[in-house]
Amino acid sequence: MNAGLGAGGHSSGWDAPFADSPVSGEATVPASKSLTNRYLLLAALAEGPSVVVNPLESRDSALMLAALEALGAQVEAITDWEGSGENAVRITPFSPGTGPITVDCGLAGTVMRFLPAVAALSQRHVQFDGDPEARVRPMGAVLDGLRSLGVPITEDGAPGHLPFTVNSPHGLRGGEVTIDASESSQFVSGLLLAASRMPAGLTLHHAGTQVPSLEHVEMTLKVLADLGVGVSSPKPFTWRIEPGPILPFTIRIEPDLSNAGPFLCAAAVTGGEVTMPGWPLESTQIGRRWPQLLSDFGCQVTLAPTSETSGSLTVRGPERLTSPGTVDGTAELTPTVGALAALCSEETKFTSVGHLRGHETNRIAALVNEVRRLGGAAEETDDGFRVLSPVNRADTVLSYADHRMATFGAVLGLAVPGVVVEDIGSTAKTMPDFPDRWSALVQA
Repeated sequence: MNAGLGAGGHSSGWDAPFADSPVSGEATVPASKSLTNRYLLLAALAEGPSVVVNPLESRDSALMLAALEALGAQVEAITDWEGSGENAVRITPFSPGTGPITVDCGLAGTVMRFLPAVAALSQRHVQFDGDPEARVRPMGAVLDGLRSLGVPITEDGAPGHLPFTVNSPHGLRGGEVTIDASESSQFVSGLLLAASRMPAGLTLHHAGTQVPSLEHVEMTLKVLADLGVGVSSPKPFTWRIEPGPILPFTIRIEPDLSNAGPFLCAAAVTGGEVTMPGWPLESTQIGRRWPQLLSDFGCQVTLAPTSETSGSLTVRGPERLTSPGTVDGTAELTPTVGALAALCSEETKFTSVGHLRGHETNRIAALVNEVRRLGGAAEETDDGFRVLSPVNRADTVLSYADHRMATFGAVLGLAVPGVVVEDIGSTAKTMPDFPDRWSALVQA
């Protein structure tokens, strides 16, 4: 099995394991990327040193830490936090700096969209750039919003995209702003996360009729509220963050429920049984939808509480997957749910996911292309796509430098012998040891 991994490095092709018997076992996943990068950023804005326990260790989180250090925060890695056996990181907040700096965003949306407002607060000359694939991801709403708040921005490439430079010597006062966040909820979160450190706070209005992945905005609001920041939503698609300090904190990051998807789907597509301990009983992550989604495709799902906050989730796969017909608003879960759909005899229609065209790659086009490559039928729609008939042959699944397209291929490989994933190294974005974890489960 070829699994050459680096910090976002590439492999020459990875033979996806085929399951000739039901997959059964226990699986765990690393910490949530979405929560890790939110708390790391807020630690750098706090009034004193804060500790993030069990942070995700991946390319995206490494890029966030490097960017925060460049902006003037101090980062200290801690092993075996208070004898818990878990790693942690202590962040000492930003100190004033001078001179221009560059932030490497890689392909991390949480870096390129969360940190421009922080850069404006820092009063420094900050250039943002990233991977070639990142230069096609939309940034216009964040840049337009900051400009409306008086932040000088120079666009060094295509309008509304990386690279660009934030140079705001007078900081960022805040106030009231309207943006169109129809392409990404990260446009909203990126402004809200920095808002309590703006002297006037921030009232943010969304100009459109819907925000994709609204769960991620809810996550941002809950994280801020849990840290004592004043948050409110006086009406739909309007959010208010009050100015004020962020007190130092210590927080433990819960498992990444989005990354749990492929492992749970291993039971679904092979008729096996997979248990995942430590599943949070309540979560703001969109991955909390997995129990219902898997039930919709015919699985038996149980969640047995093991503590006041978490339980053991068990998924038992059916003899044959059955499509629920329509799957709505699955956001970042869509490629993995798409793998389930690609193994159903019935049609599955995905709706309210058109914004995925602006993710790490155009995920709508990529999913349609790869289903067709493996002999299935699929077509794009205005707000999503349809899987019309199942995959039926082996080929190389292209990864598009996108971690979720790589795991899409891994799930299909369990059911279709001979599937090769072009670049399993792209999983380093959120799960650098994915091949090892996958093999430990499906080849046990």
